Amino acid sequence: MDRNQVTQKILSTKVTKQMRWADLAREFGQSKEWTTAALLGQMTFSRAQADKAQQLFDLTDEEAAWLQIVPYKGSLPTAVPTDPLIYRWYEIVSVYGTTIKELIHEEFGDGIMSAIDFSMDIQREADPKGDRVQVVLSGKFLPYKSY
Repeated sequence: MDRNQVTQKILSTKVTKQMRWADLAREFGQSKEWTTAALLGQMTFSRAQADKAQQLFDLTDEEAAWLQIVPYKGSLPTAVPTDPLIYRWYEIVSVYGTTIKELIHEEFGDGIMSAIDFSMDIQREADPKGDRVQVVLSGKFLPYKSY
């Protein structure tokens, strides 16, 4: 048994029970973005969250315990993603990454945007030409220190 097997069981149960990420997020009292990342094996659950997952996904005690172990971050099987939707994000970073970097440095100075102190919101934006995907990323700025 390992974390990946628990993730696969969660996904299988989600499909079988026809669950939706947003509904699961309400069950956990967290955002749909965090909840989805957690259930896909990218976040560490608290004991209470693992207990909730155990109930919702019919997990064993061992499987629930795996949810409380700090996971290996990064879930893509290849360096360059092959899934078309994920590849488009790779393309966005490839094309606009230097622009994002320059604009953050110009506004904040030398540092990084945290992916730890971070939030994300994904919404559908109605548009007469075809609905749009609105993604808002918000990360704390962490300046590099002099020492």
